[in-house]
Amino acid sequence: MHRTLPVALAATAVLATAVPTASAAAARTLEWGACPEGVAAPRLQCSTLEVPLDHRDPGGRKIEIAISRLASENPARRRGVLLTNPGGPGGEGLGYPATLAGAGLPQEVLDSYDIIGFDPRGVGRSTPVTCELTPEQQARGAFARYAHTAADVTREAGYARATAEQCATSPTAYMLPHTTTANTARDMERIRVALGERKVSFLGASYGSHLGAAYATMFPDRGDRIVLDSNLGAGGYDATAMRRFARGLQDRFPDFAAYAAAHPEHGLGSTPEQVTAEFFDLAERLDAKPVQGVDGLAFRGLTFEYLYSDAALPALAKTWQALAADRPVPLPPVVDRDNLMSARLYVICGDSRWPDSIRDYQRAVAVDRVRYPMLGGATANIGPCAFWPDERTEPPVRIGDRGPSNVLLLQNERDPGTPLVGARELRRAFGQRATLVTADQGGHGVYPWDGNRCANDAATEFLTTGHRPARDLACPAEPGE
Repeated sequence: MHRTLPVALAATAVLATAVPTASAAAARTLEWGACPEGVAAPRLQCSTLEVPLDHRDPGGRKIEIAISRLASENPARRRGVLLTNPGGPGGEGLGYPATLAGAGLPQEVLDSYDIIGFDPRGVGRSTPVTCELTPEQQARGAFARYAHTAADVTREAGYARATAEQCATSPTAYMLPHTTTANTARDMERIRVALGERKVSFLGASYGSHLGAAYATMFPDRGDRIVLDSNLGAGGYDATAMRRFARGLQDRFPDFAAYAAAHPEHGLGSTPEQVTAEFFDLAERLDAKPVQGVDGLAFRGLTFEYLYSDAALPALAKTWQALAADRPVPLPPVVDRDNLMSARLYVICGDSRWPDSIRDYQRAVAVDRVRYPMLGGATANIGPCAFWPDERTEPPVRIGDRGPSNVLLLQNERDPGTPLVGARELRRAFGQRATLVTADQGGHGVYPWDGNRCANDAATEFLTTGHRPARDLACPAEPGE
């Protein structure tokens, strides 16, 4: 979810030219067939594509990328292909075209494109990576422990170092230098060539916004219509993005506080201020005495995740109510998340350099614990990226304004996962290439979910006609929001 990057102003040109382009490689026809178990959906087809592990060495070791296609059923209206990514990093995208269709992607978009999904390198049915994380490590989730003191940061450093060493000595450690956003963008270019398309459009959400921004920067003449939803800042998923999760929770929490105060049956307070006080009381109590394994950090994490959707607010209130009464709460089933969490670490730690001094994290925690007390002590705390191997094959992608004006940014004003500040930063980086559409609502994800009609219509019109708002657009809240 910042460091000062050692990136020259010419880095964009270097990224685009330092490795052989996909168009220089021989294209092959993809062979479409049934999708793997667990991904199969009506009309969804799957295939695989070999790509170089290291795009600087196209004749060297290969890895596999799993690709899916939901083909347009209206050939007369088909205008091209729409590559998609649901976010992450570490998230599987093979079934995403069917998910989008089921979520209400407008028929005119389904008619206009073959919708393409893929598992990024290192993920799922593509050549996967691992850090061989134990169930206990997986249960800790994406956030570090909440640091109340400088000593807490020092203690967390031991866990972070051990996790980084596991990744560096895992059976897939050979993929560490090459599992990056830039290389996934290069894989997308290989997919374009294999599909036989002159250009591709793109729809990406959350981390997918950074992946799409990287592709649009590295291959500016190959993108057609680029829609980026719920946007990370120009630096992608770096140390600043991690700290911004705390800001996102603070931005979004008033929506829940107002909901809970309006529903006294939950017993969480009759005013937003009382609900807010209940948050800190519960976090402190659960730190001292967890309920069914839910401690203070897990409580903060559950609250954060439920705030991704307005539809989840009643369930969040009931969860708080149960925890306040020392009653067990329903938790999601335990699944193996090693690949998800490992791929996330490979990408976020490999994309950019994170601070490597414990003291830097102690200072950051001291600031964010005051500024964003709900989550800042966790998101500013030290993680495995501080101890990541030094080897980097290239600098991070520097998002810039070189290229056609063909980017549409969609953003909720109160997004916990990718706060509005990041979208505005990305908009500035793109300059005249982009238009920003903001929606006066909370939650993570705008299109095509049950969101703001004004923002959704802008996205649909752009994808189907190429027309964007003439200038940045602020969409008002809809009735009932």
